[in-house]
Amino acid sequence: MIYDSRQTRPLAPLLRPLFPNQPPAADAASPKNQNLAPASTLGPADLSTLLPVQSPGLQVGDIAGRQLAPSVLARLAQGNPRPFFLVGSDEVSLRWLAHHRNTLQSLGAVGMLVQADTAEDVRSAVAAAQGVPMTLGAGDDLARALGIDRYPILITREGLQQ
Repeated sequence: MIYDSRQTRPLAPLLRPLFPNQPPAADAASPKNQNLAPASTLGPADLSTLLPVQSPGLQVGDIAGRQLAPSVLARLAQGNPRPFFLVGSDEVSLRWLAHHRNTLQSLGAVGMLVQADTAEDVRSAVAAAQGVPMTLGAGDDLARALGIDRYPILITREGLQQ
């Protein structure tokens, strides 16, 4: 557990689709249910198994003065002390990332690459980020929760920036 918002849920139910042959745990906290898969199936992540990353609910574009709903801002202020950003591997995102890299670093922002088809796409984004931490992930659910549909975008406690 990294952060307990008092709404923390067990991770085991979310992992079940990844390990369909594992029977559901009666008590996720019991020692016998600590591992959902045999150690022989675990290993280093392979980028090729993570791609492509697509977020059909998001597209490259200008947010044109849009702001987050007050309820979303209030939730961000409570549970998100660290700024984060969404980018793709497209030219607009790569230019945005290179242009804002110093600001992102000074804010301690973390990013999510929400669109990448190939390993070369990922390498291009990592090169543009030059050390700004990023992860791969579909951003549709997050975007829907925030009420956004465009990237690249920086999300802070104060709102949206592009």
